[in-house]
Amino acid sequence: MTKLSANDRVASYDPELRAIRHDLHRNPELAFEETRTSEIVARELARLGYQVKRNVAGTGVVGTLQQGMGRKAIGLRADMDALPISEATGLSYQSLTPGKMHACGHDGHTTTLLGAARYLAESRNFDGTVHLIFQPAEENIGGAQRMIAEGLFRRFPCDAVFAFHNWPGMPAGQFAGRSGTIMAAVDMAKAVISGPGGHGAVPHETVDPVVAGAAVVTALQTIVARNIDPVEAAVVTVGAFNAGTACNVIPESAALEISVRSCSSRVRQQLAERVPAIIRGVAEAHGCAATVDYELGYPATVNTAEEAAFARAVAAELKGPHPIIDLPAPTMISEDFAYMLEAVPGCYFMLGNGAAEPRRMLHTPGYDFNDELLVIGASLWGRMVERFLPKV
Repeated sequence: MTKLSANDRVASYDPELRAIRHDLHRNPELAFEETRTSEIVARELARLGYQVKRNVAGTGVVGTLQQGMGRKAIGLRADMDALPISEATGLSYQSLTPGKMHACGHDGHTTTLLGAARYLAESRNFDGTVHLIFQPAEENIGGAQRMIAEGLFRRFPCDAVFAFHNWPGMPAGQFAGRSGTIMAAVDMAKAVISGPGGHGAVPHETVDPVVAGAAVVTALQTIVARNIDPVEAAVVTVGAFNAGTACNVIPESAALEISVRSCSSRVRQQLAERVPAIIRGVAEAHGCAATVDYELGYPATVNTAEEAAFARAVAAELKGPHPIIDLPAPTMISEDFAYMLEAVPGCYFMLGNGAAEPRRMLHTPGYDFNDELLVIGASLWGRMVERFLPKV
């Protein structure tokens, strides 16, 4: 009998993987609410013979499989949470929960890792320990940070850890990665600008926080243009500006919410100093007061050189139809897998999700994970484990 390769064997799982993914898509759960999802994951891992630890950081699950006498261990991570977005795909498996959907493909990431779990349990073609990490709350809350704080890598030691994200706009299954920083750090600022409001007909008797806020929005853009080294990457985005209730009333306050992204610790520190300083200074120049709450968010996602080269080499072995992309620069999107890479060597990379219109990109109501990626991703995970933990 001809022995199945990783890809051939995983390809035979395709109908079941699609069924799992569509079920997860119909039933999205937000951060730290992934009880149904984690139960499905835990049951499947137990069925396959993994040692299963539930309730890791609330709703997280870790499945462990040991084979042979090898002392090395590898961690593979998938995120499970959905987003508070109303779905508009019209798919037969569209979200059944109003206001919630898998708009980032975490349903696909979870299913892909379950496909790899099955392959590894059936083939046992490795020598060492595999930890499959199903993480809650990747979107904005930092489930990875909580898992680490609760002893993830102390309880499940890993010599290296890997994760991927589907990437719309690239051909399905195309590998893209780089050594060093691959995704930016993201921080958040909330500012409240206040001044005595009043009637819109007598602005001279008020101190208008809307005008001050508008000036702040403009002034913040000078940070990247004039304070940051032009060869460094940084983004300052005012995503929310809320003030007033009527056109003839000057309100007493205006609230701004700002995201701040950077790729180096030096620039991150510069931004943390300049953003509050400009908000307070511009507000004061307009006769207003300002309070600023500046919160450090996810750090930059930094791949270690050896593990990035390893992931690229494994992807090259699969000999897909598309050339491997070596990213020339980081993307300014952020990812809480960064916390895991601060604790353990590893690599985060992208797999193409196929061509997509703008309205079907990540975090949009029209987005859907490409099911073609289930077999491709699971095969890559399987090969990665076999190469990282080779049989002697």
